[in-house]
Amino acid sequence: MGPVVVVGVAGLFGLTAMALTPWLVSLARTESVWLRSGLHPLLATLGGAGAASWADSVLELLVLGTVALACSLLVVVDLAAHRLPDILLTPPYPIALGCFAVLGVVEGDYSDLWRSVLAGAALAAGYLVLALISPSGMGMGDVKLAGLLGVVLGWYGWEEVLTGTIAAFVLGGLFAVVLLVTARADRKTQVAFGPWMILGSVAGLVWGGAVFGG
Repeated sequence: MGPVVVVGVAGLFGLTAMALTPWLVSLARTESVWLRSGLHPLLATLGGAGAASWADSVLELLVLGTVALACSLLVVVDLAAHRLPDILLTPPYPIALGCFAVLGVVEGDYSDLWRSVLAGAALAAGYLVLALISPSGMGMGDVKLAGLLGVVLGWYGWEEVLTGTIAAFVLGGLFAVVLLVTARADRKTQVAFGPWMILGSVAGLVWGGAVFGG
């Protein structure tokens, strides 16, 4: 997409996220400083710019933009309340799968679509196992977010899926270690993992091909 589209989408997303702040506070059911920090408009702006820069078509922009906006809101809710609400997680699923299906029809090639679906299912299943093993460390919101991120990354390739998954656990693990070392948390402290899943997915999208694609 051209620079005008990138700037326009970034600005629109930032303003939208800002306008949603009162609703976000109500959704999170807390007055946490994270919800008033301005972080979600900043993330939405960056996500909109990134989506418009990365997308090769309007449908691809719709998918990446929707997921980016949802993720910008999910990050602050997870940081504030350690929750990933269904109302933010559910709508991007049909949008992503629907747009990818249309792209498959237009291009006459369904391989990317099937890989997207399989990657989403695989990540959701993997996180579900982790949630069942350790319910205090992983919730169903994480499972649903993993499926959504898997659908998006899977459209681009298994390298992106693998890189994004590994990056999430590496970044989240490093953050937890820093908290422990600095005595800002102990082994029982809950740490929001959603932001690291999202950041890891960004890394997977951008660098996955370079890391595992040779």
